[in-house]
Amino acid sequence: MNEVRVLTVEDDAITANEIIGELTQHGFQVNWVDNGRDGMAHALSDQYDVITLDRMLPGVDGLSILTAMRTVGVQTPVLMLSALGDVDERVRGLRAGGDDYLTKPFDPDELTARLEVLLRRRQSTGAAPETVLHVRDLEIDLISRRVSRGGEDIALLPTEFKVLEFMMRHAGKTITRTMLFEAVWGYHFDPGTNLIDVHMGRLRKKIDPPGVEPMIQTVRGSGYMLG
Repeated sequence: MNEVRVLTVEDDAITANEIIGELTQHGFQVNWVDNGRDGMAHALSDQYDVITLDRMLPGVDGLSILTAMRTVGVQTPVLMLSALGDVDERVRGLRAGGDDYLTKPFDPDELTARLEVLLRRRQSTGAAPETVLHVRDLEIDLISRRVSRGGEDIALLPTEFKVLEFMMRHAGKTITRTMLFEAVWGYHFDPGTNLIDVHMGRLRKKIDPPGVEPMIQTVRGSGYMLG
């Protein structure tokens, strides 16, 4: 990868130098900032291809930076880094708009591999210039974040929007729970969690209210289908 611009927001100098050394060896151009306020300014500039973002930072914490980015429409892929590795903490980071989550201490090779996956994912979605998706009378505008069915606006939470976008991009195909988990939350599926069930239940109530033909189908033993 040529001239991939990486923003590393990390207050620990030793960790930052490890990241810079590893990524530089793989041809990445890394810009490091060591506090949340500068990290916020750089992240909101939308000048980077991917970001590594520490969870705990002086000034402004990583979740606040992430929330601000997504609120103003900056969609740069973000790999969250944190010593806080419990499931609830990972879920908080991913729900805030993070694309992946890596617990400290981590293997530098894994860090690079995860960033490469995020970059490939962004390039593959960038190849399709569609900004409005349609399935029957359901419409989703990826720029304005507006969702409607039959001309009626539907208010979705950020994660619900991500789930629906993924399902609409794969309309008519069976989508497994694992596919949803990795595409929306960015880490491997945990069969013990009901995270997908909760979000799918909420999404169904909004997309398929009483009186309309259901669009979200359960494929028994496999997952879901939108069509």
